[in-house]
Amino acid sequence: MQLTSIDLAADPGAWTAAGFTVEDGAVTLGMVRVRLAGADAGRGLVGWSFAAAPAGPLDGLPEPATAPEPAPAGAHPNGITAIDHVVAFSPDLERTVAALEAAGMDLRRRREGPTGAGSARQAFFRVGEAILEVVEHPPQAREAGDAEAPARLWGLALLTPDIEATAAAAGSLIGAPKDAIQPGRRIATFTRDAALGAAVAVIQ
Repeated sequence: MQLTSIDLAADPGAWTAAGFTVEDGAVTLGMVRVRLAGADAGRGLVGWSFAAAPAGPLDGLPEPATAPEPAPAGAHPNGITAIDHVVAFSPDLERTVAALEAAGMDLRRRREGPTGAGSARQAFFRVGEAILEVVEHPPQAREAGDAEAPARLWGLALLTPDIEATAAAAGSLIGAPKDAIQPGRRIATFTRDAALGAAVAVIQ
């Protein structure tokens, strides 16, 4: 199932300032077009499209539309080339996984272990060039929140072949690169001041 576009509540100027090429209000990252709908369009990742939309509700994740694949893009001025994974959070991993599988999404694996926010259970779905990573809220968050709440899209992890060069290009808008959870990989996170509309990290 091919993810082809994401709708993000963010201003195009903020992405330009962070070193991305913006054309017609959108940024193309590999085989996915990120449409920048403006900061007033909602909060975070507000929509997404697939070459063939999943068949059924997705446990509260945005109802997908159908859109063709964009023409593949090269690297941006900051060196970023594609989306590595899209992150979603769920209060009930089994419930969300069941909904996504019923809609025809391809579950590749599960994992339980450390994440950037502590230990969590995760499920990974292949959505074309990118991965959809579903993270279950840790126990303390589930106890404090609503176990019946819907899943939600949360952020993006983008690919770069040279994270030090990307960090240098983004300057104060990105944190210092550090070792990622995945062995042998490095990660850096755009700051709130970057105003990219959602949590956005870069990984090598």
